[in-house]
Amino acid sequence: MDANIATPAALIGDPTRAAMLQALQDGRAQPASALAWAAGVTAQAASNHLSKLVDGGLLAVEREGRHRYYRLASAEVAHAIEALSVLATPVRSLETPRSPKARALRDARCCYGHLAGRLGVRVCEALVDRDLIRPAAEKLYAVTPEGRAWFEELGVTVDTLRSPRGVARQCLDWTERRHHLAGPLGVKLLEAMTVRGWLALEAKGRAVRLTVEGAQALRERLGVSLEDEGRVAA
Repeated sequence: MDANIATPAALIGDPTRAAMLQALQDGRAQPASALAWAAGVTAQAASNHLSKLVDGGLLAVEREGRHRYYRLASAEVAHAIEALSVLATPVRSLETPRSPKARALRDARCCYGHLAGRLGVRVCEALVDRDLIRPAAEKLYAVTPEGRAWFEELGVTVDTLRSPRGVARQCLDWTERRHHLAGPLGVKLLEAMTVRGWLALEAKGRAVRLTVEGAQALRERLGVSLEDEGRVAA
């Protein structure tokens, strides 16, 4: 029997619940109060919507003392939300970013643990151009021997990574409409660049800042730069 997509579609289709799901796209757990603020609703209304999302299997809830924290139930949920963002009409503020927040999100952001946005796309395309990864069937990337050595230099051992959906996946970026690197390899790459101080994750939200050290390292290693955008962090 085919899966009934009507139930999750109805849950995601509500504007309030969609806003909550998008607010959780960076993979972190958030309290109901933060999600109520993100969706622009009252705490009581947020509680009702969150209960439906948990019951529908789209959110998981963690209890820490008297507090409850909500997160996306799985990577599959995150992938579905990101895919729907690609189908949606481009958001004007991201299509032609005007606010600092909109520009920052388009430049670089965290997409459920991996690097997305303009920087994520440029890094991915540079990896392909240098034959470190190659597009493969089923929206995957194959890592070449040269690629394994390149990632090893960053402290990422490709052969130890495992995922039933593929170690390196092609993820269509919803602002750039081009692919960035997802999957366990994408997650480990973001972690490695953060540990080395090339990238700085914002304390709140999904934005990722490229540091001066990171701009130099990515330019030297991959020929990647965001300096033409004038938004390299000090």
